[in-house]
Amino acid sequence: MIGLMFDMDGVIYRGNKPVEGAKELIDFLKRRGIPFIFLTNNSTKDPAMYREKLLSMGIDVPEDRIVTSGLAARLYMEKHFRPGKVFVIGGEGLLREMERLGWGVIDVEKARKGEWKEIEYVVVGLDPSLTYEKLKYSTLAIRNGAKFIGTNPDTTYPAEEGLYPGAGAIIAAIKAATDTEPLIIGKPNGPVYEVAREKLGEVEEIWMVGDRLDTDIAFAKRFGMKAVMVLTGVSTLDEIERSGIKPDLVLPGVGELIKYLEVVEGENEAGGTA
Repeated sequence: MIGLMFDMDGVIYRGNKPVEGAKELIDFLKRRGIPFIFLTNNSTKDPAMYREKLLSMGIDVPEDRIVTSGLAARLYMEKHFRPGKVFVIGGEGLLREMERLGWGVIDVEKARKGEWKEIEYVVVGLDPSLTYEKLKYSTLAIRNGAKFIGTNPDTTYPAEEGLYPGAGAIIAAIKAATDTEPLIIGKPNGPVYEVAREKLGEVEEIWMVGDRLDTDIAFAKRFGMKAVMVLTGVSTLDEIERSGIKPDLVLPGVGELIKYLEVVEGENEAGGTA
């Protein structure tokens, strides 16, 4: 059986507008009982918030089918690190995940009072409310020995107006200020794969559907998945031709995936009756 992992920004929607054919594809997968999850490097929302966003577009997906880099960061930290105070640069979704850790979150107000010296983990994602002060206390804490964790390496993300700065751009600034390499949780790295693979369940083949060569397609290649590239997000055909990272399949958008799945399903059914 095939299982699918979908990136979200630039694949299922851009900003608050669904990509053409996205709802039809998800409805098709649900009717056919084909396992799938949504796997996003964007940590500004948690799975519950993403479920609400998708519902507003007419796409009904259970919360447990959505994996964010923020969720993966929390699960990885619970498994691999001892408890310690956390400083967060990120949106509401990442903050919620770090609060769920129960280790204690030090905000800017507390950092101003000198509590930045108690920070043991600086966790950085996309932050629409980024300030110099947040960068300052992150830098101080990391230089004081705090662990530097990045949710994902995406330097940009696709929105309705075009490409906006992503988490990777913020992480790069802190890396430059601290001379410290971060641990990156999200695609194309292993920590998020562990979480996503467990969520997907028992499947024989995985198709990773994404819009970025450097994260989605590289992620698929690294972990032996079929790499499906859509052209509704970041990477273009010209970039594919110039890149050493080659998708297995390139489509204008996710809606075109239905006919490919119908063919594969037909072949599987024919093989099962032979």
